[in-house]
Amino acid sequence: MTANRFLLWMVSLAAVVAPLRADEELQKRATWQPPPVAEVKAAVEQWLAAQSHEDATQAKLAALWAEDQLPAVSADILDRLAETIALAVPATRDFVALCRGGQPPLVLSSLAALRDTDQPPLVRNNLRLLYGRWLAQHALYDEALEQLDGLQPADVVDPATLLFYQAACHHRLLQKEPCLAALSRLQENKGNIPKRFEVLSALMEADLKPLKADSLDEVSRMMDDIERRLGFGRAGKRVRKQEDDVIAKLDKMIEELEKQAQQQSASSSQGGKQSAQPMPDSMPGGGSGPGDVDQRRTGIQSGWGNLPPKQREEALQQISKGLPSHYREVIEEYFRKLAREGS
Repeated sequence: MTANRFLLWMVSLAAVVAPLRADEELQKRATWQPPPVAEVKAAVEQWLAAQSHEDATQAKLAALWAEDQLPAVSADILDRLAETIALAVPATRDFVALCRGGQPPLVLSSLAALRDTDQPPLVRNNLRLLYGRWLAQHALYDEALEQLDGLQPADVVDPATLLFYQAACHHRLLQKEPCLAALSRLQENKGNIPKRFEVLSALMEADLKPLKADSLDEVSRMMDDIERRLGFGRAGKRVRKQEDDVIAKLDKMIEELEKQAQQQSASSSQGGKQSAQPMPDSMPGGGSGPGDVDQRRTGIQSGWGNLPPKQREEALQQISKGLPSHYREVIEEYFRKLAREGS
């Protein structure tokens, strides 16, 4: 092997080994670890031993946790535990069935299974995770966070699922800092989480990190969230406040566009006057006007209608760029409202 080929081989090896070492170091510093399946099995068997069941039920429970039937990966263990709970506690069967494939009703009822203090944390915490996952999968992000917030990785049998769905809910609700914090914890165990979690967590992080407050991107996402809530029949104070926030942000954008248009107009007129002879400083200017100044209105009552039609259309296109087509109608109606209020 020549010196050049040896050097090239060493560089290639370093490129492969360095990320592996980085991942190993990250896992060493991880604040959580997925529990071994054998440890979960022991906890389940201890819980079941304190109960009495019919022989048929007992046989089914034993089969679920037989050595040759144990889940190969921790991602499947939550569903195995849910199936066990449904068998052992009949009152939870409808609830577990709902969380394993049912469609959400228009109005979510409070579920007694989540408040049963007679059950140990093993049952209550993992039912909350099961329910929170189901809610998030059906785009009920606020309700999902009510279940998932407060749970820690050590509280559940599938901490990766907990952290992923916490992050997903925060992401869809534009809660940037909590989302990035959950993603950071999830990525501490890159090698021990499902590949889809690893890929999607990287995408969520890349998507949310550059998001800026009061940007058109933020307004567009807020509109999407309002549409989602209305689709579930949610039209209360929270939705109305969010609609008001969207209007306020749009109004701020319009005001900034008006200022830019005025500055451009002033620059153009100033350039045209530079050829005129300036008046001597010692001589007062002529003119006999009354000196009244038109007070410009700003904010929600700013003179959107005062913009020339061409500039108004350009501003409208800039505001609605990148938004779904039906939002343009909403924005146009908003502009017409401004024009009416300014007249």
